[in-house]
Amino acid sequence: MPIYVKDEQSNEKLAHLAKEHWELPVQITELENWLFENPLNLAPSKYIVDVGFSIRENACGGGAILSSEAMAIMGKLGIKLYLSEYGE
Repeated sequence: MPIYVKDEQSNEKLAHLAKEHWELPVQITELENWLFENPLNLAPSKYIVDVGFSIRENACGGGAILSSEAMAIMGKLGIKLYLSEYGE
């Protein structure tokens, strides 16, 4: 999976990010990089970012941080964030 950006109404896939990475910290970094580089390619509408992740083995804190700048871009574009957890 790991991250799909889709048009909510048509379900058209617009981007596939972090294709081989299932750890949330890596995925959030990839998502932020994509948001900072590509927001002008999308008109405000209704979108879904579906992040499919697996819990890190032996994780004991820490993790991913989605910045307020990335959240602001998502809000302006009308992006909903889905967090889809998968087992090992």
